[in-house]
Amino acid sequence: MGGIWLAVIGGIVFLIGYRYYSTLIAERVYKLDPNYVTPAHQYKDGVDFVPTNKFVLWGHHFTSVAGAAPIVGPAIAVYWGWLPAFLWVILGTVFAAGVHDFGTLVLSVRNKGQSVGSLANKLIGKRAKVLFLFIILILVLMVNAVFAWVIANLFITFPASVLSVFIQIPLAVWIGYSVYKRNGSMLLPSIVALGVMYASAVIASRVEFMQIDLVRYFGGQDTSSLFGLSSTSMAFFVWIVILMIYVYIASILPVWKLLQPRDYINSHQLIVGLGLLYLGLLFTNPEITAPMTNGSADVSWFPLLFITIACGAISGFHGLVSSGTSSKQLNKETDARFVGYLGAVGEGALALIAIIACITFFPSAEEFKATYSGFAAASGAGLGVFIKGAGQLATGVGIPADIAATIVSVIIVSFAATTLDSSVRLMRYIISELGEEYKVHSLTNAHIATSIAVVSSAALTLLPQGPKGFGSGGYLLWPLFGTSNQLLAGISLLLITIWLKRQGRNYLATLIPMVFLMFMTLWAMIHQVVFEWSGAGESDGNMLLFIFGSIILIFTLWILITAASSLSKKGDGPSQFSA
Repeated sequence: MGGIWLAVIGGIVFLIGYRYYSTLIAERVYKLDPNYVTPAHQYKDGVDFVPTNKFVLWGHHFTSVAGAAPIVGPAIAVYWGWLPAFLWVILGTVFAAGVHDFGTLVLSVRNKGQSVGSLANKLIGKRAKVLFLFIILILVLMVNAVFAWVIANLFITFPASVLSVFIQIPLAVWIGYSVYKRNGSMLLPSIVALGVMYASAVIASRVEFMQIDLVRYFGGQDTSSLFGLSSTSMAFFVWIVILMIYVYIASILPVWKLLQPRDYINSHQLIVGLGLLYLGLLFTNPEITAPMTNGSADVSWFPLLFITIACGAISGFHGLVSSGTSSKQLNKETDARFVGYLGAVGEGALALIAIIACITFFPSAEEFKATYSGFAAASGAGLGVFIKGAGQLATGVGIPADIAATIVSVIIVSFAATTLDSSVRLMRYIISELGEEYKVHSLTNAHIATSIAVVSSAALTLLPQGPKGFGSGGYLLWPLFGTSNQLLAGISLLLITIWLKRQGRNYLATLIPMVFLMFMTLWAMIHQVVFEWSGAGESDGNMLLFIFGSIILIFTLWILITAASSLSKKGDGPSQFSA
């Protein structure tokens, strides 16, 4: 069977979902009002609240949510066979992710641009708000550690990609200045910037001195460097420090100076990247060599599939972006369908091509099974298989495999960096909200809150020791990231459901995916916390995951018990909210 057929089926489902299902949700459930004055206009401050063209905002939103996760998750999940991963991505995108991302955006816009964490206070109660904020704080902390770990390792593995990523920053600042100070167009400068980035990637792929290879600078692999660290570990440490300095600056700057123009460039990157890969798929039409299902898997796909593929089917982090940054930039409420639902569809398309790239890369089923010999092996190899598989697809449009791999790594790093600094900005908001809640006024200072976010993220990335040696934090946290992410999505869907019920609207569109997601994720998390991470089962246990997982699980169950009481109440509460 040719991989092109999966793309055709998935594309048709995505198109129908956006054209018809999202329209139904917009008109009958969320009831968008084109005359509603959005928070971007109500509280316009030129820093966080900035009315933004829907195409530019879609670029910011899309690239903020489309980090490395919609690639890594599917690349691992094909271990269970391509069919379960394929079905979860296309159906989860249409009936869960789109509704969730769209809904959290609308809910926030209708409530002064507040985050879903703050809205838990009105919808469930003050105690639930604080618990939810702590869950979100732990999640974004993990997001920071995971994505910083991914970026640093990609810089080490693909040093030809570094120059392009660095060039993007001054180009984005220049575009932001041109657009917002001189009322220029963002489209043409963004395309030019993208051309410059890819030209530098092509040149760096073939010219060694343009590759910023810190491992080579420190003496090469397996060479001792400073402080007793190997050259690779020292390179990893330096990249983490550089990344943390960057995200500190990026999360403090007004959104128009760097965040929006860089994300607009990245939206073109995503379109170009998806276009190249899907065109390459069309021209090469490689055969699927992976099995449809894996009957000899060492761990069951049920329910682990639904937390392994988080981003790309549904992700709680998307709700944080929708309610944390995107809602403060929405120009018209009717733009929410385009930004929220179509953003989820875009990420679904990325997850779909990730699946196809991995299951068509290997010449034979035997070679696939050799690489995906077990779940642990799949977790370690997934991202690398995607990059190689994507490079192979890109050869269908005449791009050499080595250059294609560099361009793909540039795209992944760009998206991961976007997610990273958006996450640090969100973490600043949450720390400030907790500071207000507990009257610790110093935490409401942007620089203090950001410093706490950056230092704690760096510590969580660097300090834990694990199978990857120094700086194994991101690798160790990946299993908990997926579970926590899905729990957060379930709680956000619960909040939207309560809001819709109090408005007297049909809430089945949010209730059904919420129940499904909560059931699967709680099942998976209870099994992980009790039988795996605690050390009570056959595994050795992991105290880092056990402590974080236990806190999140207890807080989630507490919120659900409180919310169940709130959801059962009749007719109270609509006056608190905008309809």
